[in-house]
Amino acid sequence: MTDTTIFHNPRCSKSRQTLELLQQNGIEADVVEYLKTPPDADQLEHILTLLGLEPRQLMRSNESEYREQGMDNPELGRAQLIALMVQYPKVIQRPIVIKDGKAAIGRPPETVLEIL
Repeated sequence: MTDTTIFHNPRCSKSRQTLELLQQNGIEADVVEYLKTPPDADQLEHILTLLGLEPRQLMRSNESEYREQGMDNPELGRAQLIALMVQYPKVIQRPIVIKDGKAAIGRPPETVLEIL
């Protein structure tokens, strides 16, 4: 186990580029394919805290599940949105890198360099 984790989607070019950037900088990361192994509610809460974001800011509103599951409903609270991200991980922004108690979203991939 390393001190770096990447929540990764191998089908996403930004996610692949971010993983490659980590490797180019000599950083071995635990790779979590979050569509296969989604973070649970506690992990998402921790990630949101590290990023300083609210749930909607970590959601991909252009995904069909976002609209189909009513995630655009402004009445949904934090816990409800987090539960929906656990259930539908495709709506979670990617990639997310966590290292030494800091987190960054790799959009663009170079953003993660700030926490290395």
